[in-house]
Amino acid sequence: MNNGNFDDRNRITGDGGPENQETPRARDVWHKKLYGAEGRGKTGGAGQAASEKDVAGQAATGQTGYAGGSAGSGQTVGGTVYYGGAPTGITGGKKTMLILACILAGLILLGILSVLVRGDSGQYGAGELSGAADVSGDHIGVLYVEGTISEDSGTYSQAYAMDAVQGMMDNNDNRGLMLFVNTPGGGVYESDELHLKIREYQETTGRPVYAYFASQATSGGYYISASADKIVANRNCWTGSIGVTIGTLYDISGLLERYGIQTETITSGANKAMGDITAPMTAEQRTIFQSLVDESYAQFVSIVADGRGLSEEYVRSISDGRIYTAQQAQQIDLVDDVVDTYEDAVEDMVYEYGLEDCDIREFQYVPETSLFSGLIQSVDRLSEALAGSSDISALESLMEDSGQVELQYMCQDLR
Repeated sequence: MNNGNFDDRNRITGDGGPENQETPRARDVWHKKLYGAEGRGKTGGAGQAASEKDVAGQAATGQTGYAGGSAGSGQTVGGTVYYGGAPTGITGGKKTMLILACILAGLILLGILSVLVRGDSGQYGAGELSGAADVSGDHIGVLYVEGTISEDSGTYSQAYAMDAVQGMMDNNDNRGLMLFVNTPGGGVYESDELHLKIREYQETTGRPVYAYFASQATSGGYYISASADKIVANRNCWTGSIGVTIGTLYDISGLLERYGIQTETITSGANKAMGDITAPMTAEQRTIFQSLVDESYAQFVSIVADGRGLSEEYVRSISDGRIYTAQQAQQIDLVDDVVDTYEDAVEDMVYEYGLEDCDIREFQYVPETSLFSGLIQSVDRLSEALAGSSDISALESLMEDSGQVELQYMCQDLR
């Protein structure tokens, strides 16, 4: 049965009279509700047939009005008849781009707001960065030293560590300091700075300092712990590696010569550019570098000898850079005891120094993150992933890294 025309009617018989009157159908009532009693939008014939399907589609989506055009005429767009003009709107592709742009703008706005709320001065009072100055009640402060000891290695922050020790020093409710050490070491400057701050804590407060060696406490990790009143190591810990390194210096002059590449560096003296990978190191330059290492090594030895009550001669005999297990370190007096767990170490400190009534407060550096910084990091990682991996790019990276010469109390095997 063809229902394409809204005016098609099944009549009964005869002319006139009730029996000849049309019986209203549901779709007639529906049509009047949509277009009024006069049946607006009827165009007759095939246009009406096409419009019926369109009306049903519009009713299903809840749309009862259209933009532009006349209410009494139909427009055909793409084979579909629309009453009162074709609908207007944003295409699917443009809508997607608009949504993505709004999301990006929202992330940037949140990042800016987080900076404004937090403040960007970066200035903190003593103990405020770590919160160590504000802890109330008798407590032992546990400072985590994890990752490379440097200005900021992601898991370790020099500013945070220094602030935590200072905060505990200024806090009258603090009763002791425990170092949780899990590091391969780090820079000579940073290691010595933290060592001196711990010594200041001991001399100023007279409170005990206890060091617990977790998985590794080598080189700079041992350096910062040497003055502790007691050192205990986890039974699976590696420690030692007492020594200094200046890193690996490369000489690619032969490679450059092979490819016909010539370089020239203008300096004020013969040793101003020493360590330059484009030229062989001279004997004099090697001697200069070695003197830097030897001086830092002598300082390391004296720190260990003073902290452990050993002679410098003996410390030198066990400090050729080798790694020791916890048991081996105990045998040569580098650690006092070996424990199974961190909890064992805490319990030992509590009873060793009569601190049974103290709480344990842990201070562990966690980098500040925000939606904005996370977005920037994601972009950086994407850029790195898209970067070229050719031999030339690898060589450029090597040349950039080799220009950074730094004395380190670092275990090369564990970093």
